[in-house]
Amino acid sequence: MDEIMNCMHCGFCLPSCPTYRQTGLEAYSPRGRIALMKGIAKEQLALDEEFEKNMYACLGCRSCETACPAGVPYGSLLETAREVIEENKKAKQKSSWIRRLIFKQLFSHPRRMDALGMALWAVQATGLQTLANKWGLIHVLPREMAEMQAAVDQVASPAKRRKRKKVMPAEGEKALTVGLFTGCMMDVMFYETNQATAQLLTKVGCEVVFIENQTCCGALHAHAGEKQDAIELAKRNIAAFEEINVDFIVNNAGGCGAALKEYHHWFLDEPEWLERAKKFVSKTRDVNELLFELPPLSFSKTIHARVTYQDSCHLAHGQGIRNQPRKLIQSIPGVEYIEMQSADSCCGSAGIYNITNFDLSMQILDDKMKQVKDTKAQMIVTSNPGCLLQMKKGIIRAGLQDQMEALHLMDLLQRAL
Repeated sequence: MDEIMNCMHCGFCLPSCPTYRQTGLEAYSPRGRIALMKGIAKEQLALDEEFEKNMYACLGCRSCETACPAGVPYGSLLETAREVIEENKKAKQKSSWIRRLIFKQLFSHPRRMDALGMALWAVQATGLQTLANKWGLIHVLPREMAEMQAAVDQVASPAKRRKRKKVMPAEGEKALTVGLFTGCMMDVMFYETNQATAQLLTKVGCEVVFIENQTCCGALHAHAGEKQDAIELAKRNIAAFEEINVDFIVNNAGGCGAALKEYHHWFLDEPEWLERAKKFVSKTRDVNELLFELPPLSFSKTIHARVTYQDSCHLAHGQGIRNQPRKLIQSIPGVEYIEMQSADSCCGSAGIYNITNFDLSMQILDDKMKQVKDTKAQMIVTSNPGCLLQMKKGIIRAGLQDQMEALHLMDLLQRAL
């Protein structure tokens, strides 16, 4: 309630909010949602489907936190509101099977995520995905999934995955030992990007360790109101990284990194875990941070391209990391860097928002692609897997496949080595 009352209803958040800009609805603004939370907390409003609709229509991009003069932690309030919604629903009825499948049976189990990756590779490698698209069979899937699958690139084969070494030694003199947080979807769909990240780190004197027993960061669970599951995942990650003494825990996904850096806020009622979480957080770095701090990369190739950058919301608004990715892009020989207008406005991905709120997500994406087009860039670069998939989808929707590609920043840096 203290945090809710800190909101002055000044409206500075309104222009920064993607859903408010799209709809003009006060209930779809941070200020409006906080007013609804206050009504629920004071038992002046019913905890009904309308409240749930308004809370889940939010992207959780946290751009309002950047705009807020009072420093209201909107992201935390939103997670709590959704937790209250889910607890209330569970008290009345059992969760849907799809929700249980996603949050309890899939993302929480790394081996099952690996199996999903192998299944996806098999579908692509055998040509089933191509045939399904050609013959229209892909439309047996829900429309949202049928649309988004077109943006999924070829995933790494099981043979490639088996070649991963548990430890990648530093090139030259070792300066640091780092543990790479591989993530769940990141390692399934963007395995090569994780490998590129590790290779880049070895180039600047880091020994890279792939920690066993790590799991999903818990961000998706926290954002979906499954806070207890998120806490259990956090405990598993903290314990896994405690087994290996590393200088830093490095990640390359803005959304994951924001969650990892906020673990200590999840254990305010568990003093023992709180201290362990604080140590974990103190070591956590986004790869852009660390590469920016270490000696510069030595590039051997020139990339002749006009490049723009799309901020990951949770990297920019959640972690305050804006300058480092841009400087890394500009350090590549031959690159002409073009700053995009409103580069830190959400692309509409927001975890699984482009599945759960497809139409609004695509409206936001189409507006973003107008800004992308204005740059006349040949490459659009980002630092988060969800954003990367969304920008790939945006390029398809805009018909720019022959003019532009979307890349993770680590993949672009790797190209120049």
